[in-house]
Amino acid sequence: PKVEPATPLAVRFGLPDSRRHGERICLSPCNTLAAVTDDFGRVILLDVTRGLAVRMWKGYRDAEVGWIQTVEDLHERETEKMDFSPFGNAQGPSRVAQFLVIYAPRRGILEVWSTQQGPRVGAFNVGKYCRLLYPGYKIMGLNNVTSQGWQPQTYQICLVDPVSGSVKTVHVPFHLALSDKKSERAKDMHLVKKLNTLLKAKTSDPDLIEAEAKELILDIKYPATKKQALESLLTSERVPLSSLTNITQTLMDNLKKQELECVDEGLLQFCANKLKLLHLYELVSKLNSQSIQKDTPPSDNDLAKLLRLEEKDFHRLQTLLENYKKENTQTTVQSAEEKGDVLSVKMFLEYLEYEKDVINVKNMEDGEYVALGSFFFWKCLCGESSTEETCCALESAGFSPQILLSLLLNLWISKEKDILDKPDSVSCLHTMLSLLSKMKVAIDESWDTQSVSPWWQQMRTACIQSENNAAALLSAHVGHSVTAQIIDSVTEKKFSQITVGSDTESWEALSLDTEYWKLLLKQLEDCLILQTLLHSKVSKRTKRVLSLQTEPLGRLSVKKLLEAGKGGIADTVAKWVFKQGFSPLVLNLAQHKNNTDRTEESVEMHTNIFLEEPEADSGLETILELLQLAYQQFPCSLEVDVLHAHCCWEYVVQWNKDPEEACFLIRSIDHLRCIVNAHVQHGIALMMWNTFIVKRLSSATYLMDKVGKAPKDRLCRRASMGDTAMTAFLGCCSDLLQTLLEADVSSDEMQAPVLDTEDAWVSVEGPVSIVELALEQKRIHYPLVEHQFVLCTILYTIMRFSLKSVKPLSLFDSKGKNAFFKDLTSIQLLPSGDMDPNVLSIRQQFLVKVVSAAVQSLCSSQNAKEVSEEELSPFEKGKNWPNLSVDLARYLQISEDVVRRHYVCELYSYGLDHLGEEAFLQVTDREVLASQLLILAGQRLALALLHTQTKEGMELLARLPPTLCTWLKAMDPQELQNVEVPIAATAKLVNKVIEHLPENHGQYSLALNLMEAVEAIS
Repeated sequence: PKVEPATPLAVRFGLPDSRRHGERICLSPCNTLAAVTDDFGRVILLDVTRGLAVRMWKGYRDAEVGWIQTVEDLHERETEKMDFSPFGNAQGPSRVAQFLVIYAPRRGILEVWSTQQGPRVGAFNVGKYCRLLYPGYKIMGLNNVTSQGWQPQTYQICLVDPVSGSVKTVHVPFHLALSDKKSERAKDMHLVKKLNTLLKAKTSDPDLIEAEAKELILDIKYPATKKQALESLLTSERVPLSSLTNITQTLMDNLKKQELECVDEGLLQFCANKLKLLHLYELVSKLNSQSIQKDTPPSDNDLAKLLRLEEKDFHRLQTLLENYKKENTQTTVQSAEEKGDVLSVKMFLEYLEYEKDVINVKNMEDGEYVALGSFFFWKCLCGESSTEETCCALESAGFSPQILLSLLLNLWISKEKDILDKPDSVSCLHTMLSLLSKMKVAIDESWDTQSVSPWWQQMRTACIQSENNAAALLSAHVGHSVTAQIIDSVTEKKFSQITVGSDTESWEALSLDTEYWKLLLKQLEDCLILQTLLHSKVSKRTKRVLSLQTEPLGRLSVKKLLEAGKGGIADTVAKWVFKQGFSPLVLNLAQHKNNTDRTEESVEMHTNIFLEEPEADSGLETILELLQLAYQQFPCSLEVDVLHAHCCWEYVVQWNKDPEEACFLIRSIDHLRCIVNAHVQHGIALMMWNTFIVKRLSSATYLMDKVGKAPKDRLCRRASMGDTAMTAFLGCCSDLLQTLLEADVSSDEMQAPVLDTEDAWVSVEGPVSIVELALEQKRIHYPLVEHQFVLCTILYTIMRFSLKSVKPLSLFDSKGKNAFFKDLTSIQLLPSGDMDPNVLSIRQQFLVKVVSAAVQSLCSSQNAKEVSEEELSPFEKGKNWPNLSVDLARYLQISEDVVRRHYVCELYSYGLDHLGEEAFLQVTDREVLASQLLILAGQRLALALLHTQTKEGMELLARLPPTLCTWLKAMDPQELQNVEVPIAATAKLVNKVIEHLPENHGQYSLALNLMEAVEAIS
């Protein structure tokens, strides 16, 4: 681009000094001043606006200059009483100060001057060969308006030292620009820094630190800085308590000596508050260190009386706590303060604040809250410190009883493990709670038996939210006892005025609070029993534990259960059942033991479990007892159908996370089958199908149809599971649909269940339970489910026997294909009337393949007797494939007799004659079967005579009728699957054929000739 020529500008003003030659001009950042160096060794400060030299420095030959601009921090500014502005903020905007930096290389010194008339604020020896770097300009093109918003660079100026190879920057604090009157600020800041250095120093003499710190704090002039210094002291862990008290007291005395109008009220109040807290800390520490004579531990009887429990109820409580302690072996991490019950002064002052003669606890984490409570109360709860004195000290210090109750309960609940080991701590808690309740404003004076006291409500809320159920239950018992005690005394006073001397000991005064306590005690007991069950586990696990089963269970609280909805309790137990991997039999056995006391049936079931669960020998008895107890506590929430429904759902949800774990889906179906009420079973099965099964099944179907055979593992991965998992999945799908069909039929014969809730848990809120959802499901359309079931069974057989050249959807016409994977409650157009002969032919071929594969599988499993049925196929215990094929034939409109005849022929072909004889009896058209078996017998004889050419065989062949010889030569013995069948078995077979062939049959004479030949051989 074309560059415009420079425009010459006339000189606006100059300094009239003909002999002086200016070397460089350096403009200040705000464009109002400039520093000029000359050849006379002077530095001149110019006022640019007026064109005047306002200051001159001598003796700076070859000087280099630069500027530093500093902005005031508003937080550091002292609010001055005189300077209140009538407009807006009293403090006004931040001020800006400019400093001139001069480097004199001849003297090797760097100086910083306050402008315009200010003193030198700093000087540094830096060496004679440095360079001062200062840009001296801003972004090009800014005018006097736009330059106002320009921010100074991070490093405005720097000094390069070529000797040491270092770069130094210059920072100037704002307060150095203030006039002499305010330069005390700089001195104060210096004293604070000195104090901080002293606190970090390694001196071990506390007296020396105390003396120096006192001197430094008293020397500081500004109240805000004084407060800052005192805060530094109080947050230091190196200064002992006595020194902190002395220093604070000295400062306070010093402030009181000053004239009233000069004293800073805020600082005086701050000192007074901190001093009170320090005295309180000292007093509590002293009480904690005093050892008092411990009372004799209370007996069980005393504790029962204290908690107002019958002997029977007290022993029950002890048993529950023992069980809980046994099962609940969790390790808790404790902070240093909690372990030693010693709280440092620093932390104590951080946790508390004094305001208008009342002590408040700041918002802090649970661990810190417990540490503070532990410092105040732990020794009292252990019976090692005086409860009365501690309560008195805390009350007079300014604590409200509500805060103390909160600290006490937090400590009690968090120290559950220690409390269960110290039964006498219960009576200490009782004493403590009684004393706190007697404090002023603890219980409102207007409180009567018909209203709820906020004091007891606060305690109940803490118990409801607690996840440490044993500690919460004990504290609730204590709370109930103290409430009853107070109500009795109040009622006694009232009644003594009405009827003097009447006997009031035999009855207990009723109140709304007592009723709330009783409800809470029931809820906490339930919660404790449930938590004990969730912590229990069998000690030996021989089975493979899966990653999903190792996820820890969350801890319970009454609040969580109340918010978990009606199914919350069953859902929690279902998660535990899944984690332990118990079979549904375990749940049924516990229920059985509850209903009947060891009937023959329950004994049989018990032995079954011990056979099925190899780990059952250890710990299962305990678990059954705990389960029984849970069933008794929750007769509605843990009703056996409800529990099986939740277990079923839990397993299928976990299977959905990892479809490779087919055992989860199998177990889910097991639980589904255990549900007795058909309405619940129907709803759960339908929800499982819609939520988890149908999409995966549809993708598996289209994959198998596309491949035209059982897909290999790599292809199965497209449906996000391996081939083994896919086989199990398809088996489960057909089981699920079969259960759904059975439930649909049974539901006509029974009522839907009424879902109740235990009285203690009526107020439960939250999500709708699985069982409620199940009962809301619509009824299925039976023929559609049956149609879908046929497809699932076909898919399963293809995968189970790895069949080839089978496209599952080719077995159905267009109507049939369209009806698949539709909503099972909808009415779809299904195949009806006569089927296309081509489709029927494909179906028959398929069924023949299935039967052949089933017999082959049966034969190989009989040959390898050592392989158990379960190892062959863990998901098909007792599957009868021939019968299944016959059922399929009925659905697919194929003659059942064709399938049965083929089955008999296959059994004989494999040499399983004994099974063949049994199956023969089920065939309807035995004449056709006899003619088929005649060919089989001929193949066996042809093998014996023609293919194993012995001398005797040849002689016999010569004696046979020509028609028989010709017929035998036409036989192909290679079609036989088993060639090592004894000739006696063949004789038996020919006998059977003759028996079922009518005499006028075309092959009857052939059969007789065959019989003679077989007899001749044998």
